[in-house]
Amino acid sequence: MTTPNLPTPPFGRALCAMITPFTESGVLDLDGAQSLADRLVTGGCDGLVLSGTTGESPTTTDAEKSALVRAVREAVDGRASIVAGVGTSDTRHTVELARAAEKAGADGLLVVTPYYSRPPQDAVEAHFREIADASGLPIALYDIPGRTGTPIEPETMIRLAGHPRIVAVKDCAYDLLGTQKVLARTELAYYTGCDEQVLAWYAIGGAGYVSTVANAVPGRFRAILDTFDAGRTAEAARLQQDSVRLVELMMASGLPGTVTVKGLLGRLGLPAGPVRAPLQPAGREVVDELLAEYERLTAAGTAESVASSVGA
Repeated sequence: MTTPNLPTPPFGRALCAMITPFTESGVLDLDGAQSLADRLVTGGCDGLVLSGTTGESPTTTDAEKSALVRAVREAVDGRASIVAGVGTSDTRHTVELARAAEKAGADGLLVVTPYYSRPPQDAVEAHFREIADASGLPIALYDIPGRTGTPIEPETMIRLAGHPRIVAVKDCAYDLLGTQKVLARTELAYYTGCDEQVLAWYAIGGAGYVSTVANAVPGRFRAILDTFDAGRTAEAARLQQDSVRLVELMMASGLPGTVTVKGLLGRLGLPAGPVRAPLQPAGREVVDELLAEYERLTAAGTAESVASSVGA
């Protein structure tokens, strides 16, 4: 059951910002990517975002990005949407990546605000319109000013919502007022990109989430949405609150989420591999703490599932 009176999310509700697995020598691991994608979809994700921040897009080549889309598309075989990150600081390059992702079989595009050059809002708007006109795929705008240096202002969002292929937002702006202004005046599907905000954004009319932490626990935040939809709001709040420590360790420990996720997945024997420089791997103590919290959370989830089935 989905929340009533809201448009159907264009890419699903439960999306994972998937890491890009590499071999130990640093080569793109397509077999590992297929295995991980299958695990994520089987575990509850109905969409995968490739080559985003967590997917190390700044350090993968154009050819690797296309190969990743093709491999993951084959692995999920229509069971989940595939959203390809194509954003760069160069409009022409972004257009090329958008067309390549469409050719490779992506279902949608994630386009980040041009970074470093800090364009004004009219230039930001022109950039997104040019990308939207360049392919036939629906687009999610990626608003993450903490990394790009430039926000997508609410009024810019509202204007862009009039484009037929701009359908969604991945929201990492930490601007609750701005988000609500856009939600109230458009039909854009809002996906929080901040794991601590999953329930809060969903409760105010968001479409769902694009989660980094879901790489490790793909069913956790899906359960929060499902529980909320079932009307068990207090239980949904408890599930969100019980996830906070793992979110904190992965996303607020002073290390990028890519680093912490790959450290944990590697310890679990799952496809991950090293991060690419300039990123450096997580230290042993960091991974030990992540593993301990992961085991606590997954054990608690198993106990809850058993209790629920007995109660039924």
